[in-house]
Amino acid sequence: MIGRNFIMAAAAFVFLAAHASAADRVVYEGDSGPGKGKHILFIASDHEYRGEETCPAIARIMAKRYGFKCTVLFGQTEDGLIKQGSSHIPGIEAIDDADMLFLFLRFVAPEDAWMEKFESYLKRGGPVLGLRTTTHAFNGLKGQYSYFNFSNGGEDFVGGFGRQILGETWNPKLGAGHYGSNHKFATAMHVVPEQQDHPIMRGVKDMHAMAGAYSARPMPNSTILATNRVLESMEVGAKPLADKEPQPAAWVRTYSFKGGKEGRAFCSTQGASEDILSEGVRRMIINATLWCMKMEDEIKPNADISFVGPYNPSTFSFKPSVTDAKPGDVEGFDTPILTPKKP
Repeated sequence: MIGRNFIMAAAAFVFLAAHASAADRVVYEGDSGPGKGKHILFIASDHEYRGEETCPAIARIMAKRYGFKCTVLFGQTEDGLIKQGSSHIPGIEAIDDADMLFLFLRFVAPEDAWMEKFESYLKRGGPVLGLRTTTHAFNGLKGQYSYFNFSNGGEDFVGGFGRQILGETWNPKLGAGHYGSNHKFATAMHVVPEQQDHPIMRGVKDMHAMAGAYSARPMPNSTILATNRVLESMEVGAKPLADKEPQPAAWVRTYSFKGGKEGRAFCSTQGASEDILSEGVRRMIINATLWCMKMEDEIKPNADISFVGPYNPSTFSFKPSVTDAKPGDVEGFDTPILTPKKP
């Protein structure tokens, strides 16, 4: 009897442990499609541009429309509430079997065990997509992983993760920073004429981003796919400012981390939660996700990329839009993505 009780107690513990682990993330399981059997890991923790809204919105599309398993990790409080910009990001062990890494980060400094997992992924040449502030994803890391910091000046990894993997960091002195007045001028993006036939640009047009433009000087081995124009207002169709020349806004490259396997990377200086309301911006990001995994044959110019479930993003701000949400609040395909709870 004692043995039976022990086994039952142990089984209950395992169940509870698994449930507790699952509660710190959200997983969208695709039923069918070209992505069936592949796993995309989304990691969202930035301070301003609502990556915690962008990531689950794109994850749902990739799961429902393409069949991928999509796991979304969030920056959180110790109590499990979603907290934008937090360096406490539970669930990194999901990276072990990830086929793709989709990042929306800013100035985070996770613990060494977290970074060890992240570094291992890069060593195997896993595909990486980074939006907006992911060019300056890491800041404040100490010790053996400090070279990931956006301001790293070491000869072997100048500009840290952003520069060396995605192709650009954040350094206004070197032309990488805000371009025009954020929250005042929106951004139009245009496909580079020579790249109209690139798979990522398939079916992409009329890209309007609410977040302000960045200037960028991507690494020499980067292929610039789209450039931006600073608009005179936040309105769709507003005229570009004549004194602001186009800047790189989306590009691709390959990377090799510490002599590891070569991997594909895509970066865009846009991607805020309201940016992806633009079908053109959203299609570019979805196409890029497929391209990074060498699935360009699955990129269709007229593919259904409509949102799955309610999506009414909040305007980007350093002030959180929601302070009482947990990952479980966006489980499934029908829940609103981080709608504030009513008192």
